[in-house]
Amino acid sequence: MTSETGVSRTELRSVMFEIGEKARAAARRLATASTEEKDRALALTAEAVRRRAKEILEANQADLDAARDSVSDALRDRLALDADRVEGIARAIEAVAELADPVGVTIRQWSRPNGLQIQKVRVPLGVIAVIYESRPNVTADAGCLGLKAGNAVILRGGSEAIRSNGAIHRCLQEGLRGAGLPEDSVQLVPTTDREAVGILLSEMQDFVDVVVPRGGRSLIERVRSDARVPVFSHLDGICHVYIDASANPEMAVDVTVNAKMRRVGICGAAETLLVDRPVLRSHLPAILDALVERGCAIRGDPEVVALDPRATPASEEDWRTEYLAPIISVRVVDGVGEAVDHIEHYGSRHTESIIAEDPAAVEAFFRGIDSAILLHNASTQFADGGEFGMGAEIGIGTSKLHARGPVGVEELTSYKYVVRGSGQVRP
Repeated sequence: MTSETGVSRTELRSVMFEIGEKARAAARRLATASTEEKDRALALTAEAVRRRAKEILEANQADLDAARDSVSDALRDRLALDADRVEGIARAIEAVAELADPVGVTIRQWSRPNGLQIQKVRVPLGVIAVIYESRPNVTADAGCLGLKAGNAVILRGGSEAIRSNGAIHRCLQEGLRGAGLPEDSVQLVPTTDREAVGILLSEMQDFVDVVVPRGGRSLIERVRSDARVPVFSHLDGICHVYIDASANPEMAVDVTVNAKMRRVGICGAAETLLVDRPVLRSHLPAILDALVERGCAIRGDPEVVALDPRATPASEEDWRTEYLAPIISVRVVDGVGEAVDHIEHYGSRHTESIIAEDPAAVEAFFRGIDSAILLHNASTQFADGGEFGMGAEIGIGTSKLHARGPVGVEELTSYKYVVRGSGQVRP
């Protein structure tokens, strides 16, 4: 049996298992690497990104040219790099280097009546596999966060970004070499064959400790369905902004426009706007004007359509759609309670924002909604590990087990118990 690239499945399996074995060996070395070694590798990687910026941009342009007719506008925005974005990659690497090393940190310690001294200590997860689409910056973010937390990383990017990912990966290898750490600490799967993903998910439990998917719904659904190891992920980013009756009208315009239009193709982009009925006519027209001026299409409930003829009727499906495009659905609600009910029914437990001056409304919003990230008077586009001071993120988690919200260096660790005694035996 051969794969889509003409390589036999047996040969592909051999390649993937070799990657897994090398990652496991590298993880053992990284688990005992010093903070100085890891930070040195990160500093050298950032230097390499800046020095190789032209090479990275040329590789990215080749990817953009090859993907011209095969990717959506949202994916193209995620794929594209420019000088500022490359510099942003370098700065994010340096920010990770500046973070405290989580490995070996004592989370908690206590003594027992029998004299045992117990410590709960952070340790690396081991080997992390990251499967992602389009975004070349994930190559650097995932590799550097994994390294800082003492983990080996296996990267499998999308075929549309293979040249960009390769150029950035070479910078990582240069940094690891210069710091005396194994180059296998961060490996890039060398094939675009989708069968490699199947092998990684279903046959490499002996090598991989956790999988992180970053991409569209179909990718994440596949990973969740096929993975035989734990998964950190979110399925959709159906993010909401709620304009309370107490909202400052100018702030309501500024935050909503930023939440929707700053970058429409990211998971933190707002997809639904909820407006408290008392401010329907005082606040909403200016918000809609600003959105339409920026090129955003409005899909509204009957009251919104009656208020603004530029709005088209929203369907039931609109309330549960992640557009990743300049489209927003708008609904009028009766107070914070109905806003909470709507979000809990249609939301994806990712990120929600309330614009309000009433502390009671803010408290009700925060207590009532079970999403990973909640904001008050701030754009949903702050749902990002870098904006949280984590340096970068490996993804956003919406499950309640282990990692929730931005997944940074601390979330890429587990813990173990270290117990010290003086000859105690159990009666």
